[in-house]
Amino acid sequence: MHDPHRLLQDEAHTALARRGHHLDRAALSDLTQRRARLIAERDKLRAEQNRSARSGVRPDEAARARIQEAKERLRSVSEELREAEEELGALLSAVPNLPHADVPDGTEQDPPVVRRVWGEVPGFEFTPRDHVDVGTRLGILDQVRAARLSGSRFAVTRGAGARLERALAAFLLDLHTTEHGYTEHGVPHLVTRETMTGTGQLPKFEDDLFLTTAADRDLLLIPTAEVPLVNLYRGETLQEGALPLALTACTPCYRAEAGSYGRDTRGLVRLHQFEKVELVRICRPERAAEELELLTGHAETALQRLGLAHRVVELRAGDLGFAARRTYDIEVWLPGQGTYREISSCSDCGDFQGRRAGIKVQGRDGRKEFAATLNGSALPVGRTLVAILEQYQRADGSVTVPPALVPYTGFSAIAPDGTPVISPS
Repeated sequence: MHDPHRLLQDEAHTALARRGHHLDRAALSDLTQRRARLIAERDKLRAEQNRSARSGVRPDEAARARIQEAKERLRSVSEELREAEEELGALLSAVPNLPHADVPDGTEQDPPVVRRVWGEVPGFEFTPRDHVDVGTRLGILDQVRAARLSGSRFAVTRGAGARLERALAAFLLDLHTTEHGYTEHGVPHLVTRETMTGTGQLPKFEDDLFLTTAADRDLLLIPTAEVPLVNLYRGETLQEGALPLALTACTPCYRAEAGSYGRDTRGLVRLHQFEKVELVRICRPERAAEELELLTGHAETALQRLGLAHRVVELRAGDLGFAARRTYDIEVWLPGQGTYREISSCSDCGDFQGRRAGIKVQGRDGRKEFAATLNGSALPVGRTLVAILEQYQRADGSVTVPPALVPYTGFSAIAPDGTPVISPS
């Protein structure tokens, strides 16, 4: 969790205000002082008990009464301390990360802070359709039958569409493992509450998570592979020489989207279940800024290899995610909507998750500190498919396959009737 002493400083108060969070500093101060007082009293009582036990003097009746009274007081103080630590933990766990000093002020309502743009927005001699129309006409996207299976915000892909999704996942994993140095992992999709707490999904975002209960055991479906990848090292001390760690996994992601009803209900943009290739990096805190640029570049490379026009924007302080202290969103151009839409968020979490998950780094000098963690989508399979269907569509309803994917799909286009077009070898 946060260091409560740091949060009590004016600098932290100002930083939290930039992201619209009000911290009850009086309550935090009272809890911190109460906890310190109880720890001091507990330690004093324990020391007195130890002295009595080591004295070797057989206590008389009055001494035995004092010893019993001290034992009862120690039990009482220990219980008060447990309650105070629970209250303090609950307060601290609800406080978001402090934004980096260089993050621009403002909220999502303010104009985007565009850092760079890549590629030319494709032009069409016809009115471009959105991905739902393109995919439905091709017969590779079926949301009607998906709704029959699971309700709204689920999708079924078919034929060349399903194959294109599989190709995307393989292409992305190959790119990041062979060229960018990430180690691929297969991880559980069901995790404990402790695991969700380590990366900051709990307690704040419980309503956005899917909970399963079986055999008297609660497990939650992961909203992103970031959760298990970071928590692989929960409670561990990593050696400086082994860093940075670069981890990747392709997993389904499950999100209830409790706060987004009515938004992006059409198509593949905001689903309850989707696949995503996630990148995670773990490093020393002083390297986090450099690692963020590196990770963001890896996600951008994936889009560039696919030939998808996009831009990079930096989120303002009031728009940061709970665990992030700095975030670059990569937005891909969607001709069917005539706008850029987020396809990846790359975030520097500083030591926020390291503290929550108890991940430390031991330097060559023997000194230990909490590790920094970074994460980014590179890329979500569904949203990347959206961008391909829209940017590579043709007037006759067919879709060209990006050249980088042809070795994975075995076809270079999807014909108007939905059949793969196999290029001559």
